[in-house]
Amino acid sequence: MKNFHRAPIRRARPLLGTLVDIAAVAEENAVRAAFAAVEEVQRLMSYHDPLSEVSRLNREAHRASVEVSAWTGEVLALAQRLASESDGAFDITVAPQLAAMGYLPRTPANRRGERLASWRDLALLPGNRVFFKRPLHLDLGGIAKGFAVDRAVDALLAAGAESGCVNAGGDLRVFGDAPQTIHLRHPAHPGAMARSLALRGAAVATSSDYFSRKRWRGDTVCALIDGRTRHPADVRRSASVIAPTAALADALTKIVLFAPPPVSNELLARHKAACVLLDEAGGILRAA
Repeated sequence: MKNFHRAPIRRARPLLGTLVDIAAVAEENAVRAAFAAVEEVQRLMSYHDPLSEVSRLNREAHRASVEVSAWTGEVLALAQRLASESDGAFDITVAPQLAAMGYLPRTPANRRGERLASWRDLALLPGNRVFFKRPLHLDLGGIAKGFAVDRAVDALLAAGAESGCVNAGGDLRVFGDAPQTIHLRHPAHPGAMARSLALRGAAVATSSDYFSRKRWRGDTVCALIDGRTRHPADVRRSASVIAPTAALADALTKIVLFAPPPVSNELLARHKAACVLLDEAGGILRAA
């Protein structure tokens, strides 16, 4: 029988380049298991860690196929599916552009011609093997954080948690019987809240340029790259997506920002998701 008087616990750790916050009606061992799942995603998929599977792919997969873990294979498969469905608006091969602007570190392995590569040059083979048809660099920063949130929720549920919320820098997922109030940042003033929504048994993620906007070579840029044009965006708005999983919500925010509304609306419906697009004044540009 559930103990409905169990007090919630809340813990936070710096992971995934942000602060991962877990609040749950659960035992401590459940929260420890959730953090362990997030740490495993970081170990496998970090662009910055030379020992990660992503780093190994970036070094070796253009010469011969490389076997990856089931989790990395799952993220790559979802990323490729969304890239195909959005005609490349979401693309995990934009790392060279991000490195050129200083958002990712340049590495000795950065090779000439990588900026010409796209998601179409990434081959997923049987047995969780990955091959690059040409030299390229992957960055899973636009989807792995959401995936880590999902794995943390799985760990909490498996350990008997009754309800809770896992928040990784704004990519979050809630579970349990009661809805939870989630606040959306103001696009022009990220320290203020623009909107709120009630979330129950679902995930939400937001993409905007408010924390990464800077001047680069005379232009205003940010860390959001349109995979079709390979150019940084000065979006001046935010896209929040509510979806069944945080990985889906995380990736779909970029599609909402970059793909034409008929395309993004169709994908939202296909993946049982919804979006709220806010303008620079915090007004609703679009809700779908």
